[in-house]
Amino acid sequence: MRMKFNLLALMAVLVGTVHAQSLQEAYRDYWRMGVSVNQWEVKAEEAVGSNLSYSGGVSADQTSHYQAIAQHFGWVVPENCMKCEVIHPQEGLYDFTLGDQLVEKALANGQHVVGHCLIWHSQCAPWFFVDDEGKQVSAEVLKKRMKDHIFTILGHYKGKVEGWDVVNEAFNDDGTLRRSKFYEILGEDFIPLAFQYAHEADPTVELYYNDYSMNKAQKVEGVVNFFRPLIAKGLPITAIGLQGHLIYGDTDYVKEYEQTIQAIASIGLPSQFTELDISMLPNPYGFSGANVSDRFKYSEMMDPYRNGLPADKQEQFDQFWIDFFKMLMANKEHVLRVNFWCLNDANSWRNDFPIKGRSDYATLFDRQSQPKPTVQKLIQLTAPAPVAGSKKSRKK
Repeated sequence: MRMKFNLLALMAVLVGTVHAQSLQEAYRDYWRMGVSVNQWEVKAEEAVGSNLSYSGGVSADQTSHYQAIAQHFGWVVPENCMKCEVIHPQEGLYDFTLGDQLVEKALANGQHVVGHCLIWHSQCAPWFFVDDEGKQVSAEVLKKRMKDHIFTILGHYKGKVEGWDVVNEAFNDDGTLRRSKFYEILGEDFIPLAFQYAHEADPTVELYYNDYSMNKAQKVEGVVNFFRPLIAKGLPITAIGLQGHLIYGDTDYVKEYEQTIQAIASIGLPSQFTELDISMLPNPYGFSGANVSDRFKYSEMMDPYRNGLPADKQEQFDQFWIDFFKMLMANKEHVLRVNFWCLNDANSWRNDFPIKGRSDYATLFDRQSQPKPTVQKLIQLTAPAPVAGSKKSRKK
C-alpha cells in the first residue's frame, strides 16, 4: 500500500508539472499573457505608405509563426498598424486594412486585442498639428482632431478591441511632462481630454496610460502624482502600462519594478507590463529608455554575439526572467497583464535600436519562433508543489 501511495503521489507531481503547455495556460490565474504582433505575422501584406516607422527586422511572410502566438498568448497588441501614421495618414482618411486583418485573425484564434496607441507624439501623422498653410493649429482645432480620431477608431473597433493605450510616453525621465506638440498646444489637459474622449466613444473599453523607464523612481513619482488627483475626480483609467525595454545588467530591474507596482497600487490602479524585452548586448554610452529618435553608430565591439548567444549569457537571460516572474507572482494582485514586445529574436526591434544592424536575443523565442528553454522554465514556476509523501518532498 505504501508503494502504491508513493507511486500515485509521484504521478500527481508529474502530471501537475507537465499540465501547462503554454505561458497563457501556466499564468491564467495570475495575469493576462500577451505579445505584440506585426503585419507579416498576420497576412504578410505591406501598408500603403512606404516610409513608415515599422519595428520588426524581417519584412517577409511570417504567418506560420502565428501558431506560437496563439498557443502561448491570449492577448495581442499591434506593433504599428493602429498608430496614427498608419491608420489615419491624412485628415479625413482612415486606413483600417492592416488593423482589421490583425483583429480578425486574433478573434479567430480566440484571443483578445489591445489597441496601440491613440495619442502619441511619435509616429503621429504630420498633418495632425498644422493647417493647410503649414501653420500650427489652435487648441480648439487640435481638440476636435483628437476627438474625431479617437471616436472614429474606437467606433470602428467597438466590441472587438477590449483595451486601448490612450496616451503613450507623455513624461520625461525626470517626471516632468514631455514638451510634445500635444503639450505645446493644449498643455497638460491633452491627457485627461484623451481619456474623456475615449470613454465617451466606448464606455465599455479598458483605458490605459503607457510609458517607458517606469523603473525610475523620479519618473514614477511624476506619473503617480499627475494621475492621483485626476483619478480622485473620476478619470476613466483602468491601468498604468510599464513598457519594460530592458538592458541586461544595467540596474536591479526586479527591485525597481516591484517598487513601481506598489507605487501605482497606492493610487488604486494595477500595473501592466506592455512591451517587455531585454537586450543582451552592450549598452552604448549608458543609454536607457526607448525614445525612438535616438540612434547610435554601429561597431563590432557593440555587436559581440553575431554567431549566437553564448551559453553563459543564455543562463543569465533565463535567470533574469525567472527572478522577474517570481517578483510578479508575489505581486499578482496588482498586475493586470504581462505583454512581450515581438515574438522572436529575428523580429525584435532591439536588433536595430539603438544601434542598427546588431544581432540581439531579447525575446523568449529564437529566430525560427521556437521557444527558448526560458519558456519551459517560466511555465515550471507555476507547477504544483510536490505532494507530501513523494520522494521529492522527503527530507534527506
